[in-house]
Amino acid sequence: MNNYLQLYFIMGTSNTANADPLTVLEEALRGGVTCFQLREKGPNALIGNEKYMFAQQCKSLCTKFGVPFIVNDDIDLAIALDADGVHIGQDDANVRDVRNRIGAHKIVGLSTHTTAEVEEAIAAGADYVGIGPIFSTQSKSDAKPVAGTGFLEQTRDQFPELQIVGIGGITIDNFVSVIYAGANGIATISSIANAKSPYQTAQQFNDLLQRQLQKER
Repeated sequence: MNNYLQLYFIMGTSNTANADPLTVLEEALRGGVTCFQLREKGPNALIGNEKYMFAQQCKSLCTKFGVPFIVNDDIDLAIALDADGVHIGQDDANVRDVRNRIGAHKIVGLSTHTTAEVEEAIAAGADYVGIGPIFSTQSKSDAKPVAGTGFLEQTRDQFPELQIVGIGGITIDNFVSVIYAGANGIATISSIANAKSPYQTAQQFNDLLQRQLQKER
Protein backbone atom coordinates (compact mmCIF):
# COMPACT_ATOMS: atom_id res chain seq x y z
CA MET A 1 0.00 0.00 0.00
CA ASN A 2 1.42 3.35 -0.98
CA ASN A 3 0.41 5.30 2.11
CA TYR A 4 0.27 8.80 0.65
CA LEU A 5 -2.52 7.81 -1.74
CA GLN A 6 -4.85 6.39 0.92
CA LEU A 7 -6.95 9.51 1.54
CA TYR A 8 -6.18 12.01 -1.21
CA PHE A 9 -7.90 15.37 -0.77
CA ILE A 10 -8.33 17.71 -3.76
CA MET A 11 -9.51 21.29 -3.35
CA GLY A 12 -9.49 24.80 -4.76
CA THR A 13 -11.04 28.00 -3.48
CA SER A 14 -14.22 27.37 -5.50
CA ASN A 15 -14.90 24.03 -3.79
CA THR A 16 -15.55 25.14 -0.22
CA ALA A 17 -18.83 27.06 -0.57
CA ASN A 18 -18.80 29.78 2.09
CA ALA A 19 -16.11 28.23 4.29
CA ASP A 20 -12.56 29.54 4.40
CA PRO A 21 -10.53 27.13 2.22
CA LEU A 22 -7.44 27.30 4.41
CA THR A 23 -9.52 26.40 7.45
CA VAL A 24 -11.06 23.50 5.51
CA LEU A 25 -7.61 22.28 4.49
CA GLU A 26 -6.21 22.50 8.01
CA GLU A 27 -9.19 20.59 9.41
CA ALA A 28 -8.83 17.93 6.71
CA LEU A 29 -5.12 17.58 7.49
CA ARG A 30 -5.85 17.30 11.19
CA GLY A 31 -8.42 14.62 10.37
CA GLY A 32 -5.84 12.53 8.58
CA VAL A 33 -5.82 13.16 4.82
CA THR A 34 -2.61 11.64 3.44
CA CYS A 35 -2.12 13.79 0.35
CA PHE A 36 -3.38 17.17 -0.84
CA GLN A 37 -3.78 18.40 -4.41
CA LEU A 38 -4.38 22.08 -5.08
CA ARG A 39 -6.75 22.26 -8.04
CA GLU A 40 -7.40 25.96 -8.52
CA LYS A 41 -9.73 25.92 -11.54
CA GLY A 42 -13.22 26.99 -12.51
CA PRO A 43 -15.22 30.20 -12.11
CA ASN A 44 -13.57 32.85 -9.90
CA ALA A 45 -10.40 30.79 -9.55
CA LEU A 46 -7.42 32.71 -8.21
CA ILE A 47 -4.74 33.76 -10.68
CA GLY A 48 -1.34 35.43 -10.59
CA ASN A 49 0.05 36.53 -7.25
CA GLU A 50 -3.18 35.71 -5.38
CA LYS A 51 -2.97 32.11 -6.57
CA TYR A 52 0.72 31.95 -5.65
CA MET A 53 0.12 33.30 -2.13
CA PHE A 54 -2.79 30.92 -1.53
CA ALA A 55 -0.78 27.97 -2.83
CA GLN A 56 2.11 28.93 -0.59
CA GLN A 57 -0.19 28.90 2.45
CA CYS A 58 -1.57 25.50 1.42
CA LYS A 59 1.94 24.13 1.08
CA SER A 60 2.91 25.46 4.51
CA LEU A 61 -0.05 23.64 6.08
CA CYS A 62 0.84 20.41 4.27
CA THR A 63 4.45 20.71 5.42
CA LYS A 64 3.28 21.24 9.00
CA PHE A 65 1.35 17.97 8.88
CA GLY A 66 3.94 16.04 6.85
CA VAL A 67 1.57 15.53 3.90
CA PRO A 68 2.64 15.71 0.22
CA PHE A 69 1.55 18.91 -1.55
CA ILE A 70 0.61 18.30 -5.20
CA VAL A 71 -0.22 20.98 -7.75
CA ASN A 72 -2.77 20.30 -10.48
CA ASP A 73 -1.50 21.13 -13.96
CA ASP A 74 0.42 24.35 -13.13
CA ILE A 75 4.04 23.18 -13.47
CA ASP A 76 5.51 26.68 -13.13
CA LEU A 77 3.72 27.13 -9.81
CA ALA A 78 4.86 23.71 -8.61
CA ILE A 79 8.47 24.57 -9.42
CA ALA A 80 8.24 28.03 -7.83
CA LEU A 81 6.92 26.53 -4.59
CA ASP A 82 9.08 23.40 -4.68
CA ALA A 83 5.89 21.34 -4.47
CA ASP A 84 6.11 17.62 -3.83
CA GLY A 85 4.59 16.85 -7.19
CA VAL A 86 2.26 17.60 -10.08
CA HIS A 87 -0.94 15.95 -11.27
CA ILE A 88 -1.93 16.31 -14.91
CA GLY A 89 -4.84 15.31 -17.12
CA GLN A 90 -4.77 13.88 -20.61
CA ASP A 91 -5.17 17.35 -22.14
CA ASP A 92 -2.40 18.90 -20.07
CA ALA A 93 1.38 18.46 -20.32
CA ASN A 94 3.21 15.22 -21.13
CA VAL A 95 4.39 13.05 -18.20
CA ARG A 96 7.98 12.94 -19.49
CA ASP A 97 8.09 16.72 -19.92
CA VAL A 98 6.73 17.23 -16.40
CA ARG A 99 9.27 14.78 -14.99
CA ASN A 100 12.11 16.54 -16.80
CA ARG A 101 11.03 19.89 -15.39
CA ILE A 102 10.27 19.01 -11.76
CA GLY A 103 12.90 16.32 -11.19
CA ALA A 104 13.16 12.58 -10.71
CA HIS A 105 12.42 12.67 -6.97
CA LYS A 106 9.07 14.45 -7.32
CA ILE A 107 5.61 12.84 -7.65
CA VAL A 108 3.90 12.82 -11.05
CA GLY A 109 0.30 11.62 -11.32
CA LEU A 110 -1.85 11.26 -14.42
CA SER A 111 -5.60 10.95 -14.95
CA THR A 112 -6.38 7.91 -17.12
CA HIS A 113 -9.54 6.54 -18.69
CA THR A 114 -8.38 3.76 -21.03
CA THR A 115 -5.88 0.89 -20.96
CA ALA A 116 -3.81 2.65 -23.62
CA GLU A 117 -3.56 5.74 -21.41
CA VAL A 118 -2.53 3.60 -18.43
CA GLU A 119 0.17 1.88 -20.50
CA GLU A 120 1.47 5.26 -21.68
CA ALA A 121 1.51 6.54 -18.07
CA ILE A 122 3.59 3.53 -16.96
CA ALA A 123 5.97 3.84 -19.91
CA ALA A 124 6.45 7.56 -19.23
CA GLY A 125 7.23 6.97 -15.55
CA ALA A 126 4.14 8.28 -13.77
CA ASP A 127 4.17 7.49 -10.05
CA TYR A 128 0.43 6.83 -9.93
CA VAL A 129 -2.68 7.05 -12.09
CA GLY A 130 -6.07 8.44 -11.21
CA ILE A 131 -9.02 6.43 -12.52
CA GLY A 132 -12.53 7.83 -12.69
CA PRO A 133 -15.01 9.24 -12.39
CA ILE A 134 -16.01 6.09 -10.52
CA PHE A 135 -19.38 7.59 -9.60
CA SER A 136 -21.33 10.62 -10.76
CA THR A 137 -19.70 13.87 -9.66
CA GLN A 138 -20.62 17.56 -9.71
CA SER A 139 -17.16 18.78 -8.69
CA LYS A 140 -15.74 18.85 -12.22
CA SER A 141 -17.62 20.46 -15.09
CA ASP A 142 -15.39 18.62 -17.60
CA ALA A 143 -15.72 15.19 -16.02
CA LYS A 144 -15.67 12.14 -18.31
CA PRO A 145 -18.58 9.65 -18.37
CA VAL A 146 -19.00 7.57 -15.20
CA ALA A 147 -16.69 4.55 -15.32
CA GLY A 148 -17.81 2.54 -12.31
CA THR A 149 -15.31 0.19 -10.69
CA GLY A 150 -15.02 -2.18 -13.66
CA PHE A 151 -12.14 -0.43 -15.41
CA LEU A 152 -10.31 0.06 -12.12
CA GLU A 153 -10.60 -3.65 -11.34
CA GLN A 154 -9.45 -4.56 -14.85
CA THR A 155 -6.46 -2.21 -14.53
CA ARG A 156 -5.49 -3.69 -11.17
CA ASP A 157 -5.59 -7.22 -12.62
CA GLN A 158 -3.51 -6.18 -15.61
CA PHE A 159 -0.98 -4.05 -13.70
CA PRO A 160 -0.71 -5.48 -10.16
CA GLU A 161 2.18 -3.19 -9.12
CA LEU A 162 0.64 0.05 -10.39
CA GLN A 163 -0.33 2.72 -7.86
CA ILE A 164 -3.98 3.64 -8.46
CA VAL A 165 -6.22 6.23 -6.86
CA GLY A 166 -9.96 6.16 -7.55
CA ILE A 167 -11.78 9.47 -7.96
CA GLY A 168 -15.21 10.83 -8.76
CA GLY A 169 -18.30 11.00 -6.57
CA ILE A 170 -16.62 9.08 -3.76
CA THR A 171 -18.35 9.29 -0.38
CA ILE A 172 -18.28 7.61 3.00
CA ASP A 173 -21.10 5.37 1.80
CA ASN A 174 -19.54 4.07 -1.43
CA PHE A 175 -15.74 4.15 -1.13
CA VAL A 176 -15.36 0.55 0.10
CA SER A 177 -16.18 -0.79 -3.37
CA VAL A 178 -13.35 1.32 -4.80
CA ILE A 179 -10.79 -0.17 -2.40
CA TYR A 180 -12.24 -3.63 -2.99
CA ALA A 181 -11.79 -3.14 -6.75
CA GLY A 182 -8.07 -2.63 -6.18
CA ALA A 183 -7.41 1.07 -5.60
CA ASN A 184 -4.46 2.00 -3.39
CA GLY A 185 -6.49 4.97 -2.21
CA ILE A 186 -9.44 7.25 -2.81
CA ALA A 187 -9.51 10.88 -3.89
CA THR A 188 -12.31 13.21 -2.95
CA ILE A 189 -13.22 16.84 -3.37
CA SER A 190 -16.69 17.69 -2.15
CA SER A 191 -17.11 14.95 0.47
CA ILE A 192 -14.53 16.75 2.59
CA ALA A 193 -14.54 20.28 1.13
CA ASN A 194 -18.27 20.71 1.70
CA ALA A 195 -18.54 18.73 4.92
CA LYS A 196 -20.00 20.36 8.00
CA SER A 197 -16.82 19.25 9.76
CA PRO A 198 -13.95 18.45 7.36
CA TYR A 199 -11.97 17.23 10.37
CA GLN A 200 -14.59 14.69 11.46
CA THR A 201 -15.28 13.58 7.89
CA ALA A 202 -11.59 13.00 7.14
CA GLN A 203 -11.26 11.13 10.42
CA GLN A 204 -14.26 8.97 9.58
CA PHE A 205 -12.88 8.18 6.11
CA ASN A 206 -9.56 7.29 7.72
CA ASP A 207 -11.04 5.00 10.35
CA LEU A 208 -13.14 3.12 7.80
CA LEU A 209 -10.22 2.92 5.36
CA GLN A 210 -7.97 1.35 7.97
CA ARG A 211 -10.64 -1.22 8.84
CA GLN A 212 -11.09 -2.09 5.18
CA LEU A 213 -7.35 -2.37 4.60
CA GLN A 214 -7.03 -4.70 7.59
CA LYS A 215 -9.65 -6.93 5.99
CA GLU A 216 -7.76 -6.86 2.67
CA ARG A 217 -4.62 -8.09 4.44
